[in-house]
Amino acid sequence: MKTQRFSIASLMIFALALVLGFYFAFAAVQGDFGVFRRVQIKAEAAQLVAERDRLKAELEELNNRTYRLSDAYLDLDLLDEQVREVLGYIRADEIVIR
Repeated sequence: MKTQRFSIASLMIFALALVLGFYFAFAAVQGDFGVFRRVQIKAEAAQLVAERDRLKAELEELNNRTYRLSDAYLDLDLLDEQVREVLGYIRADEIVIR
């Protein structure tokens, strides 16, 4: 009788170990800190780096345009362009085609 109880206990321990092994393997692949989540985070990081670089370039362009319209350095061509675009001014000798 003792051998039968021992085999059931060992079978339950084996089953528990097997279930825990599957659980930890699943968590290692699909969990919050698993392999798939790491790949997803790396992809998001690459996307955010690309967006950061795009925004840096845009900021540099805006800083350049701001400097060119400042009191320290006035770019008359840029000023003329902005007046035409924002205020809609045209010269008397120009024809506007829309």
